[in-house]
Amino acid sequence: MNRLTNSSMTRRGTQRLLIALFASLLIAPSVWAQSGNVEIRSANSELRDGVHRASARIQFQLSERIDNALANGIELAIRFDFEIYRQRRFWPDANVATLQVVNVLRFNKVSERYTLVNENTGRRTSYATIFAALNAMGRIDGLPLVDAALLRDGASHSVRLRADVSMADYPVSLRYLLFWRDDWHVNSDWYSWSLDP
Repeated sequence: MNRLTNSSMTRRGTQRLLIALFASLLIAPSVWAQSGNVEIRSANSELRDGVHRASARIQFQLSERIDNALANGIELAIRFDFEIYRQRRFWPDANVATLQVVNVLRFNKVSERYTLVNENTGRRTSYATIFAALNAMGRIDGLPLVDAALLRDGASHSVRLRADVSMADYPVSLRYLLFWRDDWHVNSDWYSWSLDP
């Protein structure tokens, strides 16, 4: 009788585990959506003074939860990854150059303003609202990508861009509570375009 009881208990335990796993898969997308969304609306480049320069419009829709986290000392890292590659017919595309632009967004409780720091240049700008900061950051104009001399004549070249938002820094007291939370990380899909005129 104990064997039957143990067997039925094992079956019930397995069923509960499977139901919990299935439920977590259904809930996971909604948890992800709580962080917001990042979308590259448009991107292109032009050749000026021998340098290909990129322009892009990126839309950031971050959740109120992330805004609250910023207000409590968590910094956000907003990264733009550019990849320039040469297209090849019978081989995988060849990587020509990569560029990573990193911005850190933080909230100053004393001034009650949002500060955006470009880690590549050290430039700091201040905004009254998170909306204004994200709107400014979503506008890339004339960013130097690659020197035209580095590109092979007669070959086709393309660029792809991805935007990524994650926690940059946070209080030590929160590290052990948040290290497992994937919903603090949001990134866009890759956006590609031709580099050639």
